[in-house]
Amino acid sequence: MLPVVDDQLRRRALGAPAARSALLTILGEYVLPSSGSAWQETLINALGTLDYKPQAARQALSRSIADHWLRPERRGRRALVHLTEETAAMLTAGAKRIYNFGEPWSWDGHWLLVVVRVPENRRDVRHRVRTQLAWAGFGSLGGGVWISPHVERESELRAIAGDDSAAELQSFHARFGAFGEPRNVVASAWSLDAVADTYNEFIMRFRRMRPKTPEGVFQAHTRLVHAWRKFPFLDPDLPEHVLPAQWPRSRAHELFANRHATWHSTARAYFSSLDAVGQAAPSQRVAAA
Repeated sequence: MLPVVDDQLRRRALGAPAARSALLTILGEYVLPSSGSAWQETLINALGTLDYKPQAARQALSRSIADHWLRPERRGRRALVHLTEETAAMLTAGAKRIYNFGEPWSWDGHWLLVVVRVPENRRDVRHRVRTQLAWAGFGSLGGGVWISPHVERESELRAIAGDDSAAELQSFHARFGAFGEPRNVVASAWSLDAVADTYNEFIMRFRRMRPKTPEGVFQAHTRLVHAWRKFPFLDPDLPEHVLPAQWPRSRAHELFANRHATWHSTARAYFSSLDAVGQAAPSQRVAAA
């Protein structure tokens, strides 16, 4: 199976909007870069700022503690939560994936080809391997042949194949020959229309945002990161010259980088200010959330 870190990040990035998914973004964007700890009330109020009800926020925290994402510690009448070692590793990997994705990269023209052979009576294994290859950004050429321009991802194949002898994977390094058109191969191996639509929706949503208050900046910034983090799992990150004309990734990445640089200091300062809200009276905390 795929590494647990990638699987957790993928499911939370691509799943339906939920308080726990937003909590993961908050932990990665605000808690991980600082102390790795936060007051429980601070997280509840942060989720409240993003329009999640206090009950949904508390439930997200409770489930995260139960699943060992967070370790609670009582401090008098207050509760401090700490990122567990596993969660910190997951968020660190996620941050690297999020902030490196979309940058131009140099390609030497080599493709990684994978041939998958599974007995006809093991359709469950075939479905699992196909799903995991697609999640890892491989495109299907049919007949059990998969392709990626990221030769460095060959190391991931061992985790995808696992120890299940029913699935046999063979890998090859190849260059395009004299016949055919790379863009046609890309068009048949990957379904890119939906990815382009999602990029365009991202651009339309965030290009006109001009929040005026610290709270508004926090909302916009957190939603920006939350929306961007899905793209490393949706987009196979193909070289520019084999993509359809006017592919929107570079425009979306430029917008993300610009807005993130503009908003992040104010957003983090606002998140820190929520500590003071957490120390308010119980009635004030509910109102603030």
